[in-house]
Amino acid sequence: MNHISELDAKSIMGNNMIGREEIAKLTGMSLRSGELIPEIQYSREELEKKKEDYILILGVSQFEDGTPVTIRNLKKRMGMDPNITEPCFYNQDWYDKEDFIDIPMKDGWFLIRKEVYENSRAVQPGELMEKINFPSAINCTYAFFVSWYVLGIKLWYHDFVWCSDTDHNGDRIYVGKYHDVDGVNKNGFSIHRHLALRPCYGCID
Repeated sequence: MNHISELDAKSIMGNNMIGREEIAKLTGMSLRSGELIPEIQYSREELEKKKEDYILILGVSQFEDGTPVTIRNLKKRMGMDPNITEPCFYNQDWYDKEDFIDIPMKDGWFLIRKEVYENSRAVQPGELMEKINFPSAINCTYAFFVSWYVLGIKLWYHDFVWCSDTDHNGDRIYVGKYHDVDGVNKNGFSIHRHLALRPCYGCID
């Protein structure tokens, strides 16, 4: 595969790209942009194919103070009250003891889709996984916040997206849906788990 430069990638992706320059100027997150930027592993052909529907993002593993970029640490910085500041996380704590929120962001480039596939709506994740490689929860969370700050794009504003992570019971993680169209819940980046049916589930009358 022929790697391309960041400049060439920018010429293809246009505004659908968050690179070294954008990360360095990022306010609100204080990311360490780093001096050694990994190569862009995507080919020109792949970027041309995905330039309209995807964002090419430079992942950064640390904040400026050296702490790792994890969901836990992003939550501490972004807060959980939209009345104080936005963007923020939805106020929930069920996942505070789950391992996946401490998985650090990796230094490197990744592509992430801006909108859900329409034909994937209401389809079981197991069926979707036969065709689609789900992104990690940290990649989705990182992409959401940097895209809001840098591009002014509110990814998956009314939708949830499946992630590759699971909780300690093996239940699939899904994230997103910042805004509740019914106005019942406050704004916030949500993190949930899809409960699989197990013997402890039953009914009564």
